[in-house]
Amino acid sequence: MIRSFDDQEPVVADSAYVDPQAVIIGNVIINEDATVLPGAVIRGDGGGEVVLDACANVQDNATLHADAPGEQVHLHENAAVGHNAIVHNATVRKHSLVGMNATVLDRAVLEPYSVVGANSLVPGGDRIESGTLVAGTPATVLREGLEPENTLFGTAERYTDLVEGFTLTDKET
Repeated sequence: MIRSFDDQEPVVADSAYVDPQAVIIGNVIINEDATVLPGAVIRGDGGGEVVLDACANVQDNATLHADAPGEQVHLHENAAVGHNAIVHNATVRKHSLVGMNATVLDRAVLEPYSVVGANSLVPGGDRIESGTLVAGTPATVLREGLEPENTLFGTAERYTDLVEGFTLTDKET
């Protein structure tokens, strides 16, 4: 479902996949080949903006919310947000991954090729360095030196390929 908010209409690239069960509201830009799966909620309201760059991925039941003037959620190219995760006014740079049920809070930044483990909390303002895996509440470094070839960093690309097989059935139309 795609809805406007205060006359701000979401913009979705023709090549992006937004599942009919996802909710997209307000100042949201979804670029080429990005994927938004069932149950995801992406809200750019209250002056905030959400941007999904090319091939970014938002998985089932994840929530992305930018809720105040000047605030932004930005998923850079090939960034992925796992099932049931929350990203609030934060930045996830290219090829990074927010694990399942993790939370990333205001003005936190995941540098390229970084990972937040499942069920973790990245407090507001934290910076996760490139090549690191963080986990826990609050998230702390568990591993450094992850190589860009690590399969975790290909998550968004795998979903871009996966959704090519999704089709609506007659019961859904």
